[in-house]
Amino acid sequence: MRLLTSVAALRCYLRSSRTQNPDNLVGLVPTMGGLHLGHLSLIQRAKAETSGVVVTIFVNPLQFGPNEDFQKYPRALEADLQQCEQAGVDVVFAPSIEEMYQSSMQTMVIPPGSMMSGLCGGSRPGHFQGVATVVTKLLNLVQPDRAYFGQKDAQQVAIIQRLVQDLNWPIEIISCPIVRESSGLAYSSRNQYLTTSEQQQATVLYRALLRGQERFNKGFHTATEIKQIVQTELDTEPGVQVEYIELVEPNSLIPLTTIETTGLLAIAARVGKTRLIDNLILRHRQPIIAIDGPAGAGKSTVTRKIAQALGLLYLDTGAMYRAVTWLVLQSGIAIDDEPAIAEIVSQCQIELIPDGEQPRTVINGEDVTEAIRSLEVTANVSAIASQWAVRQALVKQQQAFGRQGGIVAEGRDIGTTVFPDAELKIFLTASVQERAKRRLLELHTKGKIEVTQEQLEQDIAQRDQLDSNRAISPLRKASDAVEIQTDNLTIDDVIQRVVGLYSREQGTA
Repeated sequence: MRLLTSVAALRCYLRSSRTQNPDNLVGLVPTMGGLHLGHLSLIQRAKAETSGVVVTIFVNPLQFGPNEDFQKYPRALEADLQQCEQAGVDVVFAPSIEEMYQSSMQTMVIPPGSMMSGLCGGSRPGHFQGVATVVTKLLNLVQPDRAYFGQKDAQQVAIIQRLVQDLNWPIEIISCPIVRESSGLAYSSRNQYLTTSEQQQATVLYRALLRGQERFNKGFHTATEIKQIVQTELDTEPGVQVEYIELVEPNSLIPLTTIETTGLLAIAARVGKTRLIDNLILRHRQPIIAIDGPAGAGKSTVTRKIAQALGLLYLDTGAMYRAVTWLVLQSGIAIDDEPAIAEIVSQCQIELIPDGEQPRTVINGEDVTEAIRSLEVTANVSAIASQWAVRQALVKQQQAFGRQGGIVAEGRDIGTTVFPDAELKIFLTASVQERAKRRLLELHTKGKIEVTQEQLEQDIAQRDQLDSNRAISPLRKASDAVEIQTDNLTIDDVIQRVVGLYSREQGTA
């Protein structure tokens, strides 16, 4: 692991790294140090999804107000470096204030006022300008493919996502789940300020959020009803001084009166002299089932049948990539003309219309359900699907399908990237030998007997290696996915197991 403290050294390191490994993805984990298990979960996620991880440690003075804890904010660089090295971080960038801000006159980045005025913005004027400015500098310095932030700072995450969107940066902002102590208290560098009795008092924040969630799950969807039960629980700890209880739309941060689809329930409070925040996402939608796994594990067949059994939409992501391939071929664009393909795919609109077990596929108003199964489309779809712009555009459209829920989707990273908030995640797998055997039987049924099982096993093992290490949408098992090993299971067995998991999930919702 390298420790770098200057902008010049960081740029030199990254330039050399990209020259040697141009296809590697870079992940950025910005921190202010005082690392805890929440930070380490971000690093672990970045390690799993990228080839090089940069952690920044910088206590940013621009985001602290006059009466805040800048001087006493936890600083433990040696301990932080040790944790980073143990976690497998590639480089830590820990600049001084003088290195980051070389002049007392600073260009500031100002996010939309509507996103800064509520929640923490009310009591921390100037805070989010400071956050946006330092994050802009770090994104510009590192130029990562993905940057990882904790959902505990939900307002910060929403503002940074908007920042990246508005400035057209090709960076994915990954929001990672809150990590909690066994008591339910969300990990925070400021927790070390709390006395033992204050730590116990602080657990009421999460209990209050859970009471709000319980109220919501019983059908009470107005902000007044939900916030009232949260306040009632917080009142059980007189030593906790509530700053706000708010219910807002998670992306725009606009206050909600009623949750139509999704709401962010957020709390800020002081426990002793320490200011703490916490939140939960409340979702009012039909569930999403995400099914991932290696090639040949039977995902497509199982996913179609599960969707039909549960009355959900089968989100045929393969058909979406085929539809784009058909459109490219119809337009006469060369398969390797990535700018032209990027332009056409960014402007197309795909519909998947329920029609029995297999939905009909419509692109730009034209039904292409049969056309996308042609030999020409089949021969070219892999080349089209591997292009970054195609991937980005279709993930956006897939996520648009998911806003209302009620879908089942399968692929390599559906549960990790496309729908990380899916209510049920399945990782469907089988041994290389079993998948080769199934493929051999399929080929024999079609009269093709020139290939051996040993050859198929080698091909499948090689495909697994490529799928797990590809730069775009690598094969990953989500940490909260249920793995189903199908070697000794029939298709009906798998379907029954997933339907059972879905029913239990619904029973606890």
